[in-house]
Amino acid sequence: MGHGGMRAAGVLVALVVLAGGARAQQLRRDYAGRGPAGWVGIDLVGADPISPLDLYFDRGFGAQIFGALPLEATSYLRLRADLGFVIYGDEHRSVCFGGNVGCRIDLDMNTTNSIVYGGLGPEVVLANGPIEPYLYASFGFTYFVTSTSLRGTNDLESFASSTNFSDGMLAWRGGGGLRMRLSSGRTPVSLDVGLERHQNGVAEFLTKGDIIDHPDGSITVLPNRSEANLVTFRMGVSVGIPHKRQQPRYYRR
Repeated sequence: MGHGGMRAAGVLVALVVLAGGARAQQLRRDYAGRGPAGWVGIDLVGADPISPLDLYFDRGFGAQIFGALPLEATSYLRLRADLGFVIYGDEHRSVCFGGNVGCRIDLDMNTTNSIVYGGLGPEVVLANGPIEPYLYASFGFTYFVTSTSLRGTNDLESFASSTNFSDGMLAWRGGGGLRMRLSSGRTPVSLDVGLERHQNGVAEFLTKGDIIDHPDGSITVLPNRSEANLVTFRMGVSVGIPHKRQQPRYYRR
C-alpha cells in the first residue's frame, strides 16, 4: 500500500475507534430495535494494488453496490451482500470500418481491463445510531477480464464486443467503515466511507500493451501471472429501507 493509502487507513481506524468509544452504550439505548428493515448503498471505489501486483498497474477506479439485512432485533449483526468493479487499464484506438467502406466510416475501438467482484458475509455494527462504525467479512468471487468493444465515432453505444482474456477465482474480503447520518426519519441517509482488503490469491490478467495486433488481423495475447491482492477505499451513501406501515384492523361487532 502506498503512503497515501496508509494515511487514509490510519485516519479511518482512528475515526472508528473514537466513534465506537464513549457514545456506544448511549447509542445502543437510544436506537436499539428501531432501525430500518434493511439497507442499500452505492460507493465510488479507488483501488491500490498490493505488492507484487503494483508492478503491473498503479491504481484503479470503479463503483460498488451493497445490501444488508438485520439478523437480530437490535440490528448490530447483519447479512451483507455486495457487488463491484474496478477498471485498472484502458486503451483507445481509432480504426477504419474495413471492406469496401474503408475509412469513410471511422470507428472507436476501446479495450478495458477490469476486475469484477462480489460476495456475501456478516457485518457487525459497533454502535447503532447517527454515527455507525462497522466491520465485515465477505466470501465470494473475483473475476479479471479484458474486453474490447467497437462503436461509431458519433455513437454512444457499442455495436460489437469480445472478451479477449479472463480469469476467475474464489476470494475473500474483509473491511470496515463509518456511516455518518445525513438525514433521519423512516428512510435515513448516511455518508459511508470504508476500507477493504481483497484477498484474491494468484490470478492471470492482462494490462495495457499485452494484446499485440498483427498486420493480418490476428492477435497475440500475453497474460501476466501474479498474486493479485488489493486494498480499496470507498465513499458513497447508505440508505435505510423503512418497515412497512401496519394497516389498522377493523373488527365487526
